[in-house]
Amino acid sequence: MVRQQAEFDVVVVGGSGVDTIVRVDALPVPLADAVMVGPIQEWPGQTGGNVALGARALGLDVVFLDCVGDDWIGTQVRERLAHGDVEFHAVISPAGTRRAVNLVDATGRRMSFYDARDPEDLRMPRDFYLPRLQRARHVHLSITNFTRFLYDDIEALGVPVSTDLHDWDGLSEHQREFALRSDLVFFSAATTGERAPALMREILRLGRATTVVATAGAGGAYLLTRDGGEEPVHVPAVVPPAPVVDSNGAGDAFVTGFLYGRLDGRKPLECARLGAVAGAYACTAPGSTAMIGRAELLGA
Repeated sequence: MVRQQAEFDVVVVGGSGVDTIVRVDALPVPLADAVMVGPIQEWPGQTGGNVALGARALGLDVVFLDCVGDDWIGTQVRERLAHGDVEFHAVISPAGTRRAVNLVDATGRRMSFYDARDPEDLRMPRDFYLPRLQRARHVHLSITNFTRFLYDDIEALGVPVSTDLHDWDGLSEHQREFALRSDLVFFSAATTGERAPALMREILRLGRATTVVATAGAGGAYLLTRDGGEEPVHVPAVVPPAPVVDSNGAGDAFVTGFLYGRLDGRKPLECARLGAVAGAYACTAPGSTAMIGRAELLGA
């Protein structure tokens, strides 16, 4: 398969939608028929949208591809991406645009409820995505089901690919293919806890990844590379430059900071430190709206 001269730094595929943010005093919420909360807000983004917007804010040339509905929710997604100067191309899904409800407590911690509206047979046409992949330096796949069917073409093109497994426990089959077929793998250690290092080693041993990152929120992150020994390296968390408001999008921001460093030719540990800076910055505004710029990222 012929790969054309790269025009795009990153092609992000899948994972857009609208988050409904509900602010509560504490998590878990009390069991009650009604709970009074502050103003409920809606923010377009979600994981793929956040990565695309964050990468563009860092000055990278970004194209975002997804399946969304021809609905008012999809219009919100399009408007935010356009406002963030992200080139967006969409396949219309009959199931509509994805939504999520995120409960956020007073410390910025969150609990998210994602809808699974995409039908199992939803696919992105090959003649839609392939011309963009052929011009990409890097591809980032969200773990929406239809994106798994792009791996064969990505591998044939020889384009590096990353993914974020989010809170994978190492058991769910949905994330396993993404874990084993990506060159760069991110996941949250919130579910795995002390098992995170073993899972990182398993991904490197069984898959094609050369680098695995486990993010741990305020505990920082852990980095393991194929040639870096058996034990993950701890990457300390960065103190946010302002009070923590909302942790929504912090993991996505970490990914964008890391990808910026990787595309700039930096070593994995330095990339992870840039990710920590971007992740901390993302916590200082609601609804994944704090997008760090290149000057702030490199000057921290």
